[in-house]
Amino acid sequence: MSIIDKVIAAVTPPESEEARAEARAKAEGLATRGSWLAHILDHHRQIEALFAAVKAAATAETRRDAQERLALLLTGHSIAEEAAIYPALAADKQVGHAELAYQEQSAAKMEVGLLERLDPMSQDYLDKLEHIRGAVAHHIYSEEGTWFPKLMEDVSSSEQAMITRRYSEEFVRYVGNGPS
Repeated sequence: MSIIDKVIAAVTPPESEEARAEARAKAEGLATRGSWLAHILDHHRQIEALFAAVKAAATAETRRDAQERLALLLTGHSIAEEAAIYPALAADKQVGHAELAYQEQSAAKMEVGLLERLDPMSQDYLDKLEHIRGAVAHHIYSEEGTWFPKLMEDVSSSEQAMITRRYSEEFVRYVGNGPS
């Protein structure tokens, strides 16, 4: 982690696990079966599990394999959100949230690309992995805690259906029939 990253982490501590759990519960309470929000929550859980799998891997080969699965899911998920969800946020007068979300996901993709250049069994690798995981966890917290619940409450059922269709199409276009 760079000195700048360490300074930012020190002055902006992460949310508590309790706050994250409350945000997740709020979002789960609004998600209907098969909706875009239900898909996103499932992807968020899968992303969290893959971060843990990368960290727990005992060999370079298993770590790289888990990292590739994480990168595929993160990229497919972000592309789907960028194509379907963030324009809906902007249309819902959440332009600042949409712009911030794009920036955060772009940064995460870049950091994952940099992670690939490190020895997977090194401390530098684990430090960068944790930095990325923390940034993604904060991003997820923002989405689940406020941005997406507001969108679910504000948008009509026909708009919800369009968002769900678009999100699903973009995710499958990138990931195929892999992680749902």
